[in-house]
Amino acid sequence: MEAAAVSSKIRVLIADDHRLFAETLEALLATEDRVEVVGSARDGKEAVRLARTLRPDVILMDISMPIMDGFEATRRIRQQHEDACVLMLTGSNSRSDVDLARKAGAAGYVTKDRIAAELIEAIVEVVNR
Repeated sequence: MEAAAVSSKIRVLIADDHRLFAETLEALLATEDRVEVVGSARDGKEAVRLARTLRPDVILMDISMPIMDGFEATRRIRQQHEDACVLMLTGSNSRSDVDLARKAGAAGYVTKDRIAAELIEAIVEVVNR
């Protein structure tokens, strides 16, 4: 019974270059029984590599990162894995960022000021689509 509960958890990869923010996200997600954080990337290139090796159910992708931004990382991840669910995270509410996220193949978009209130439900929603 317990093994089945573990396997049904939503596997999440966090991609954010701000260590404190990524740790805060991980702590927030650790309070949710339906979610398991399987990895953390500090830049877009690492996110693409970890998405390929870890095969998470959801990737929480910051837009602005060094080496490769979140838009390009999302495009590459979606090219490699059509079924990958990427939720873009940003401090911006810019319409152009939302449009770029959709064009890159993101399944959703959550602003960092709304993460505590909306993130877990957004994760569950994109997995259940």
